[in-house]
Amino acid sequence: MEGGGGAYGAAKAGGSFDLVRFVQQPQVLARIVSAVFSLIVFACLIGDGYTSEAENPKLFCIFNHNEDACRYGIGIGVLAFLACIFFFMVDVYFPQISNTTDRKYLVLADLGFSGLWTFLWFIGFCFLTNQWSWTRAEDVYIGADSARAAITFSFFSIFSWGLLLTFAYKRYKMGVEDFAQSYADPSPEVSTPYSSYPNISHESYQQPPFTHTAEAPEGYQPPPVY
Repeated sequence: MEGGGGAYGAAKAGGSFDLVRFVQQPQVLARIVSAVFSLIVFACLIGDGYTSEAENPKLFCIFNHNEDACRYGIGIGVLAFLACIFFFMVDVYFPQISNTTDRKYLVLADLGFSGLWTFLWFIGFCFLTNQWSWTRAEDVYIGADSARAAITFSFFSIFSWGLLLTFAYKRYKMGVEDFAQSYADPSPEVSTPYSSYPNISHESYQQPPFTHTAEAPEGYQPPPVY
């Protein structure tokens, strides 16, 4: 279906872009916050997530020497940051998309990715917290604050991506409702089989002129039949 201006919670296609109004949108603010949280997580893990001992120059992850913990945090952080940039650009160009099918797929992609990353951030928070609880204090020379920051903002990311999931679901629901209203069957109207002309009643009907009924003359008798 073409020409779906206003569908899926966006303005009609072809409208002018207002930066102030765009930034004030809830999903845009939540996306910016999520990008900042993701940046902090992977920056802390890349910068101070690896350390080494004095007698052994080999780097190891400060989360209980578990390389998977650092890799997991860096991986979901980088992908989340890139996804925020991508969907931010989608939000910018979304009102210019006139095809409602394209809008539907983009909203579904946002919905699915936000739901998945909400779950992954929850797993990441639990994973990093568990590994940090098993980390020995003598193994952490530097980077303790960065490790705590990564855990903290992983926790915050659960809620920021949960908000993105909620906003994406609302946009999808709005699009489905608009689609249902556009294609709803009109209610059948009861109509009479024959409509009468206005301002004409049956009582006012008169016999048309120059019309006479054939009547037999008085006293006339038909001839007998033999």
